[in-house]
Amino acid sequence: MRLGGRVAGAIEVLADIEARKRPVADALKDWGLSHRFAGSGDRAAIGNIVYDALRMRLSHAWLMDDDSATALAYAVLLRQWGFSKDALDAEFADDKFAPPALTDANLAAFSSRNLEDAPLHVQGDIPDWVQASFEANFGDDWLAEAKALADRPTLDLRANTLKANRDKVVKALERAGAKPAKIARNGIRVAAGEGPSRLPNVTAELSFQKGWFEVQDEGSQIVADLVQPGEHDQVLDFCAGGGGKTLAMSAAMNNKGQVHAYDADRKRLAPIIERLRRAGTRNVQVHDDPRQLDALKEKLDAVLVDAPCTGTGTWRRRPDTKWRLTQKNLDERIAQQQDALTEASRFVKPGGHLLYVTCSVLPEENDRQVERFCADNPGFSITSAASDWQKIFGKDVASPRATAAGTVTLTPASTDTDGFFFCRMQRTV
Repeated sequence: MRLGGRVAGAIEVLADIEARKRPVADALKDWGLSHRFAGSGDRAAIGNIVYDALRMRLSHAWLMDDDSATALAYAVLLRQWGFSKDALDAEFADDKFAPPALTDANLAAFSSRNLEDAPLHVQGDIPDWVQASFEANFGDDWLAEAKALADRPTLDLRANTLKANRDKVVKALERAGAKPAKIARNGIRVAAGEGPSRLPNVTAELSFQKGWFEVQDEGSQIVADLVQPGEHDQVLDFCAGGGGKTLAMSAAMNNKGQVHAYDADRKRLAPIIERLRRAGTRNVQVHDDPRQLDALKEKLDAVLVDAPCTGTGTWRRRPDTKWRLTQKNLDERIAQQQDALTEASRFVKPGGHLLYVTCSVLPEENDRQVERFCADNPGFSITSAASDWQKIFGKDVASPRATAAGTVTLTPASTDTDGFFFCRMQRTV
């Protein structure tokens, strides 16, 4: 397919997402199934246009004075992919599959408008109602933090040290452009790429089938490292999901001690079995029934609560969720987080630690939650995780945002990762 056909395909997908309020991955999959003539490169290019458009939907629409799918797709080409109007006119001139040209009104708006004149939430490409939360969390830096969440994300991997060290994995993935990550001790990174370029399918590599690495955002790896599980510890991953942090902790413990992986949602937990097998873990027990945890009450050294959240820290990877988020969604997540903390805290032994993690950057889900929990449960107190940063990762790496209490927040702007919150609480009685 030529560029015109690819842009027309992206416009179809964007219109489908808007009309049916459906996840972007589903819309792209259905488009591919109904257009089987499109090759993998075509589908990747279309996906890139769609994701780029959604990441910067508000600013694109403001500059075009038009929020239609066509205007958004053209804005991607003009603002992000380096095309000029004349270059696009020449490219589309003899392409019968190219989309309709921009209107004179669109072109006039785009050539005359300055984004600095737009409302601040438009400049930051975030819903207007979450601006106050960003301001509360980031102060004067909130706009830069919001803009960073609209960038393309990298592809991040974690070397599974039970089977291979990082250097070995980097060498195996050399043709994919893999490089050591800057912060995570076993992290590996592949650059995001530009324009229509597609990321390598690393899960098709033999080294992946051998269990040498897992796909995991560097931020997720970092918070798993911050747990600091010992080789003889008893650990519970209370909201284990697909098991990314369970696998990371198991490797950090050198297959010693015990990691218990539990999730209330059995469907989310299902992929963990195959991942554990491939990784070669021997110290993980998987639980899908809360009654199986009864024997662990007040006996565990560390309990990790990777709580359900709004996912605002992952907006680079899932930009469609940014525009579906509502206050009701946030309220529901806050209630679920409170329940998860209360339930999980029952398994921490005296002197043990409760670790609270979200992939959110909203203070309602983060610092306010742990402050409320400790106020309601005086047997727990916040201990500094920020003070461990240099000890774990070294002095020459980027630092996360940290509070006086020692909670830390990772962000694309501060640590070049997805957004994650981490808090360590110790049970004192």
